[in-house]
Amino acid sequence: MKIIVVDDEETIVETVENKLRKEGYTVFTAGTAEEGMRLYRLIKPDLLLLDIMLPQRSGVDLARAIRKDSSVPVIFLTAKASEDDRVKGLEIADDYIVKPFSLAEVAARVKSVLRRATGETPNEILESGNLRIDPRTHEAWLDDKTVQLSPKEFALLYFLVRHKGQVFSREILLDRVWGQDAYVSARTVDVHVRWLRERVETEPSRPDRLLTVRGVGYKFIG
Repeated sequence: MKIIVVDDEETIVETVENKLRKEGYTVFTAGTAEEGMRLYRLIKPDLLLLDIMLPQRSGVDLARAIRKDSSVPVIFLTAKASEDDRVKGLEIADDYIVKPFSLAEVAARVKSVLRRATGETPNEILESGNLRIDPRTHEAWLDDKTVQLSPKEFALLYFLVRHKGQVFSREILLDRVWGQDAYVSARTVDVHVRWLRERVETEPSRPDRLLTVRGVGYKFIG
C-alpha cells in the first residue's frame, strides 16, 4: 500500500518513513501542503499522514482539499493535544496522533485505519423519509438536495440509519464508527451528533429523527 507523509520536520519524516517501509508500505514524503497535493494527485495513495502546522498552507487545508476529491484515509500528526483540537481534527481526518509519539503507535494506528478503510463495508443505499444515503459514493440527500458531511459524520449517520430504532451508547458508537484504536472520548460522539442534527433536522434544537435516549445514548427513528 502507498502512504504519503507530509511534515516539515525532517527528523520526523525520516523516522516515520523508515518505520513504515519496514512494515512493508511504499512511502512518499513531502515538506509542504503544495508538495503533498502534487504527490496525492500523482500517486493516488491508500493513506496520508499529515502534519497540521505546515508552512504557508496547513495540513487541515490540505485534508479539506483532498476530501473534495476522495475519501482516502487521513491521519493527522500534530503537537496540538487538547480535546477540542482532537474533536476538530477528527471532523476531517480518520485519526489523530499527538507529538511526541512512538513509531510503534504510528504503525499500529496506520494499520488500524487501513483495516477499517479496506474492510467489508455495507453498500446498501438507505432511505428514510426524505433522507437518502449512498455509501458507494459517500453522498447523502435531503429532498434531493445534497447534504455536506465529513467522512465521520457520514459514517455515523449511515450506521444509525442502518440500525434505525436501535439505541447505541457512546462507547458502542465510538467502537463501531471510530474503531477500537481511536484515541477519542465520548464527547466526540456528542459533538458529531450535534453537527448531524444541524444537517438533517428541521429544528436541530428540537430533533425528531436523531434522538437522545437519556442515560443510554442515541438512536435514529426516521
